[in-house]
Amino acid sequence: MGANAEMWYYWNRFWELKDVSFIQSIPGMEIFRPAPGVFRILQPLWEIALGLENYVKSPLFPIVLSMCLYVVMVMPWVYIDMYGREWKWIQKYKIQPDKPATWAGIRKAMLLTLWNHLLYLLPISVAQWVWTPDTVLPKIAPTLWDFCVNQYLALAVFDFEYYIWHFSHHKVRFLYKHVHGVHHQYHAPHSWVTQYLHPWELIAVGTFATTSPWIFSSHPMTHWSFMQFSMLISVEAHIGYDLPLMPHNWAPFWGGGIKHDMHHQKPLTNFQPFFNWFDRLMGTECPGQRAGGYKPPELLDWEKKHAELRLLKRKELESKSGLLLNLLDDQAEEDLILDPVN
Repeated sequence: MGANAEMWYYWNRFWELKDVSFIQSIPGMEIFRPAPGVFRILQPLWEIALGLENYVKSPLFPIVLSMCLYVVMVMPWVYIDMYGREWKWIQKYKIQPDKPATWAGIRKAMLLTLWNHLLYLLPISVAQWVWTPDTVLPKIAPTLWDFCVNQYLALAVFDFEYYIWHFSHHKVRFLYKHVHGVHHQYHAPHSWVTQYLHPWELIAVGTFATTSPWIFSSHPMTHWSFMQFSMLISVEAHIGYDLPLMPHNWAPFWGGGIKHDMHHQKPLTNFQPFFNWFDRLMGTECPGQRAGGYKPPELLDWEKKHAELRLLKRKELESKSGLLLNLLDDQAEEDLILDPVN
C-alpha cells in the first residue's frame, strides 16, 4: 500500500469510528484508547484534567477559570482601544470609527464589573462551593461528536433563553429603565462592556450559561468548554470590530459583533446574542454596520423603510389626537431614560 493510499485508509476509518480495532495497529495511538475498543481523540486533554482532579472537581473551578479567561480575553482589546488608535491595520475594521473608546468609559465599565463580581458573584460562588458536591469526573473523555454537538445545542438553548429575557427587558419599560438600561449606557461598545451589567442581568446570564449544558447531560469537559466558548463569543460581540475571520462573515445563521453593535445603536433590534433566526422570525432583525462605518445597501434600505413606517405612525397618531408629535428614533427614545456614556 502506497503512502497516500495508506493515509486515506486511516483517515476514512478514523471518521467512521464504527470499528476502532484498526487503531491498535497505528504507533502512538494508545493515548487515545482509554479502554479496549474505545477511541477518544480528546482523551489526552482529559488526562491532563484528571491529573489535576483535586482542583478541577471543585465547583469553583469553572467559575475561577471563566473569570481569569474573561480578563485575558478583554485586555488585548483594551490595549488596542487605548494605544492602537493610529494602527490603521486594525482601526480600519472599527465598526463605529467616529466613537473611539475612552479611558473614562473603560474605567467605568471595569469598576462596575469588579463591583458586581465582589458583591454578588463571590458570595454566590462561595455558597456553591459550600453546598454543591464535587464534580464527578469520568475516566473517559467525551467523543469529539458529543463535545461539539452538545456545545452547539447548549448555545442554541442559551440563545433562546436570552432572547426571551432580552426582548422582555426592552419591551417592559420598568425592566429596561431599572435593569437592562445599564448595559445600554454605551452606544459604541468595547470589550469591557460585555459584563457592564445590572447584577440581575449578570446573574441571569450566568445562570443560562451554567445550566444550558445540563439539559443534554454534558460531560464535564464539554460543560467547561461551553462556558468559556459562550463567554468568548460574548466578548467578540462587544469589541466593536468587524474582523474578516469572524463567524458572521461566513455563517449566514450567525449574528455576531455587527448585529450586536447595531443593537447598541438601534436598541429595538437584534435581540439575539449569537444567532439570528428568532430576530428574522419576529421581524426584529436589522442588518449590521460594517468595518470602517460602512453601511451596506440592505442597512440603508432598512433605515429608509423604518423611517417611512415611523412617519406613517406619526401621521396616524396625529390624526387621532389632533396634536403635532415628534417621534424620536429608537436610540433617542432610549436616551430619554438613560444617561449614556457615549
